Amino acid sequence: MKLLKWSYLRRNTIKTSFDIYPHSPVIFRRIRNYYFVYNVQWSYPDPAVNEAELREMELLLNQELGFEEGYKNRKSKKMD
Repeated sequence: MKLLKWSYLRRNTIKTSFDIYPHSPVIFRRIRNYYFVYNVQWSYPDPAVNEAELREMELLLNQELGFEEGYKNRKSKKMD
């Protein structure tokens, strides 16, 4: 999966597009020192999104923005 483009919507909110889901924008929100998937505006031409792909999307965006360390050290990851 590749991150095609991203843009800021408003404070702490980013809208992204991925190559596997070109018709389904993904909205991320920032919490502390990383971004997480807040909403997927799924569109019918794209395949269904599963949890593993959501985690991959989060990792790709956090790598792009330089928040990879914060994402890898998040509390929810430690609980898994």
